[in-house]
Amino acid sequence: MTIPKDVEYLFKPIKIGNVEITNRIMMAPMGTRLARDGKVSDKMLDYYAERAIGGVGLLIVEMAIPDFPRGCTIGGLMLGADNDKFLPGLKRLADTIKREGPVAMIELSHGGRYCHSKYTNLQPIAPSVITSKQALLSEMPRELTTEEVEDLIETFGDSARRCAQAGFQGVELMGTTGYLINQFASPLTNQRTDRFGGKTPAGRATFIVEIIKNIRKKLGNNYPILYKISCEEYVPGGTTIEDALIIAKRAEQAGASLIHAWLGWHKSPKPILPMSVPRGAFVHLAEAMKNAVNIPIITGGRINDPRLANQIIKEGRADMVHMGRAFFADPYFPKKALKGEFDDIRMCIGCCRCFDQVPKLKQITCSVNAEVGKEGYKLGKAEKSKKVLIIGGGPAGMEAARVASLRGHEVILWEKNRMLGGNLILATIAPYKEEIKCLINYLTYQMKKLGVKVELGKVATVEAVLNANADEVIAAIGGLPIVPDIPGVDSKIVESSIDVLNGIVDTGDKVVIVGGGMIGCETAEYLASKGKDVTIIETFPKIARDIGASMRWSIVMRLKKWGINLLTSSNVLKIIDKGILVENEGKTQIIKADTIVIAMGIKSNDELINSLKDKIPYLHILGDCKTPARILEAIHEGYWINQNF
Repeated sequence: MTIPKDVEYLFKPIKIGNVEITNRIMMAPMGTRLARDGKVSDKMLDYYAERAIGGVGLLIVEMAIPDFPRGCTIGGLMLGADNDKFLPGLKRLADTIKREGPVAMIELSHGGRYCHSKYTNLQPIAPSVITSKQALLSEMPRELTTEEVEDLIETFGDSARRCAQAGFQGVELMGTTGYLINQFASPLTNQRTDRFGGKTPAGRATFIVEIIKNIRKKLGNNYPILYKISCEEYVPGGTTIEDALIIAKRAEQAGASLIHAWLGWHKSPKPILPMSVPRGAFVHLAEAMKNAVNIPIITGGRINDPRLANQIIKEGRADMVHMGRAFFADPYFPKKALKGEFDDIRMCIGCCRCFDQVPKLKQITCSVNAEVGKEGYKLGKAEKSKKVLIIGGGPAGMEAARVASLRGHEVILWEKNRMLGGNLILATIAPYKEEIKCLINYLTYQMKKLGVKVELGKVATVEAVLNANADEVIAAIGGLPIVPDIPGVDSKIVESSIDVLNGIVDTGDKVVIVGGGMIGCETAEYLASKGKDVTIIETFPKIARDIGASMRWSIVMRLKKWGINLLTSSNVLKIIDKGILVENEGKTQIIKADTIVIAMGIKSNDELINSLKDKIPYLHILGDCKTPARILEAIHEGYWINQNF
């Protein structure tokens, strides 16, 4: 096979220790919450099998705990590795992955002070008695004795030996983002005075160095040991790249086979994961590491395009590229890239809905791929081919059309506008939302690839729907802007956020936005980027309350950087000439404005549906016209509606 030039470097083989890897793509270890009581579940096997089939070179399984359950941050939903009772499941998992082609490795990690007695029935342990300031991780830890640290080193080594016995071809030691190994390495959390402490990075590296040596003692000189390190913690007083280079050199001297350059900490005030972070924003850290050590380097972070990954390898900035959420979005993207089928790749959009599941202790999910965590329940071919009419070319409608076509149905899609995308188009207009275009492009391409008959500019009427003679009709016609019952809402200075974002109307220099949810925040950023003086008025005490925790904090931080005035716990009493009357904490005030923008969200668009209900028994309703929601809900509804026919 001729490898496309866009990815020719990405598909060159590489050797780590005694293991040959066919390409430079690594699937990063990501928690799925699919384990049960520390053991591998059938769902987990299905999940990893799907990704192994997709063409990845190196697949690293999510963290296994070498001190179970004491080292677990979310209890039995994590894998255990410190007891032979876990061995049969680990062996099934390693065999499942290797059978499909990739090299199978596994991550070993300990939560340390990030653990909670709620899940372990034990007080958390840490290098020093320093608690996290994060609410969910704020339990006071107990300082480990020197003997206990030495016992943990043995436990890590024994767990690595057990993983090798299970068939895993290497282990990665999780030394990042505030977990136990990182807690020993960081000056913020290690104030010990024994040999595992010290005021220097070299001294604080002793824990990881001795873990590596212990594994080498048990598994020999050629077994791959990867060390995942926080190159920059991005916390005042925390580990810097200069510190990390010293620690990495010590790890190399101890016998590490590869350095996996990562960054951050859970309390870092620097966004790392959201779509607002530029693609490949942290490759420079790996590049610095590559210039300091003589073992291979893996980089990653906001890399969702294999062509970008190829460019990084080509330029010599790293030896491999880890891609994590890209494998949630499309497990098969390596095979597609190898064939040059780039338009067919469903890219991660960086929405972070997957990470929002973590504090909820729910299994992994993905906004753009409804099959994640449900690989064993994928929809196959339909028993009978039908004519399916879909009204609406937004994300719900296009996903429904995609899956219906794959199942063997004849699919017709009507869209009233002159292009596909629905409200996704609107969502791309605000600053930092460009990644959503990836989803529009992917779904639009699927309509063409699968032969869906798309009719643009087609307005659905009751008569037209009845005349279509479809076996199944899916209504995905979106929602309508909410217009609040406020005196003066029909004033000439009042506009809708949708019209503002679409560029249908211009605003004055001083703008007040009524509504501080996602739409209001996006509209505020859009206007602030154009130099407008913006105020958001929100009824609830919290801005952006409909945005997940993984992204909300960074959005609020940006709003403040823009200089946007955030007025929460406030009610709009009346829109007046050149302003708005607001009540806040029992006091009223007038806020002057050239333009008032209503951003109260959307409501169901059910007029056509109500007219069709009694006339069509095979009518299915999904998306915003059923219940206004977000991309994840639209895609998932569009996928699973197909199980009804």
